[in-house]
Amino acid sequence: MAPQRDVSAWRPHVPGVVEVFHAHFTEYAYPMHVHGAWTLLIVDDGAVRYDLERHEHGTPLDTVSLLPPHVPHNGSPATPDGFRKRVLYLDSTRLGEDLIGPAVDSPDLRDPVLRQRVGQLHAALGHPGDELEAESRLTLVGERLREHLRARSVAGERRDPALARELRELLDARVAQGLTLDEAARLLHAHPAHLVRAFSTAFGIAPHQYLNSRRVESARALLLGGASPAETATATGFYDQAHLTRHFKRLVGVPPGRYRGSAR
Repeated sequence: MAPQRDVSAWRPHVPGVVEVFHAHFTEYAYPMHVHGAWTLLIVDDGAVRYDLERHEHGTPLDTVSLLPPHVPHNGSPATPDGFRKRVLYLDSTRLGEDLIGPAVDSPDLRDPVLRQRVGQLHAALGHPGDELEAESRLTLVGERLREHLRARSVAGERRDPALARELRELLDARVAQGLTLDEAARLLHAHPAHLVRAFSTAFGIAPHQYLNSRRVESARALLLGGASPAETATATGFYDQAHLTRHFKRLVGVPPGRYRGSAR
């Protein structure tokens, strides 16, 4: 059987939902990457295995997985037939940064009620005109997620090493225009090699991988808004459309044109 990569993506008119992403992959494996939004994932067929903060996790059918923003993760099929998943990307208005630490510690939630509610939310998001229902269901999902994470929180806040956090903030501020390692070292008063080591140790991903992840994330939003791949490449800091395509396909599983064509 040939490898299968079917995707459907759209940006609903529901506050707090950045993107809805449905996919069926048989052999595709995501490399390490990050998102600026919370990733709420359910798997309908098969299973996914992934690494988060250097710890391996998995997604059996009754699991809801919540991956926090800015924390590197990957993903690959855990069964021979691949997986079929539904994903919501949620912004920080729904889940605050104070819950990132507990989510890193326990990203997989075994909760049948939550699993059912997330499925109902996806159904509502798939029908234009049902935005009020979707927002109501999202409120219930967010409430239950917060209950789980606050119950698992531990005393003391998880803190990034200062230098790594400063570099991440600098990268976030320069997603489109980018910056060189020498420039970052000059701005942060640190040796370039020390910067790379500090960032990689803190976040499990190299600075350039982080920047490309953020650029691809920006590209997704532009493509769903109707921009062409060529326009998107220019706007998000890629050298050209081929450069965008190479990184986009590596992180999303399909090229930008096909992703744009899947939008509803």
